[in-house]
Amino acid sequence: MTDDIASLREAIRACRICADRFAATRTRHAPRPVPWFDAGARILVCGQAPGLRVHEAGKPFHDRSGDRLRDWMGIGPETFYDTTRVAVVPTAFCFPGYDAKGSDLPPPPICWETWHHRVLDALGAAPLRILIGGYAFRRHLGDARPVREVVADWERLAPGTFVLPHPSWRNTAFLRRNPFVEAELVPALRTAVAAALSGGR
Repeated sequence: MTDDIASLREAIRACRICADRFAATRTRHAPRPVPWFDAGARILVCGQAPGLRVHEAGKPFHDRSGDRLRDWMGIGPETFYDTTRVAVVPTAFCFPGYDAKGSDLPPPPICWETWHHRVLDALGAAPLRILIGGYAFRRHLGDARPVREVVADWERLAPGTFVLPHPSWRNTAFLRRNPFVEAELVPALRTAVAAALSGGR
């Protein structure tokens, strides 16, 4: 039986299964899930997990990475944050925290195992699915190859699926080494985004 979407959002927002895990991180933070989806969404954005700024704001991609992602998609914040048009469903709904060296911790698998089949079933098939980064590639495609190899094969994916490196500004060197991303992949993505939002596939 498919979950009611509004009830599912509230259940995720109330989730505290990682409270002890997050309390043991360098940031010692409490869970703050960021469910950002609604019925009828035309685009599904699937990334890794919220960062610290998203955790603080309670809004996905509320940072410079989001600015770059929206530029790649060819849309502004008003469209991106309309949950009936764009759903953001990361591999984990909470900021996982930092390790002792200050690096991002990986998204806890328990979040995917607890929530994601329910969210994806409730949303149904969207015309466009955008997968961002290695964690999303492994979860959604079962593809554990290095990010560069998966992204380089973007044209071989089934219609309606795109893969992207993380839009973090720390990936600028990656983009310089792989100019096909912004020269070829991004223009195709913008066309697909426009088609999905206008009702096409």
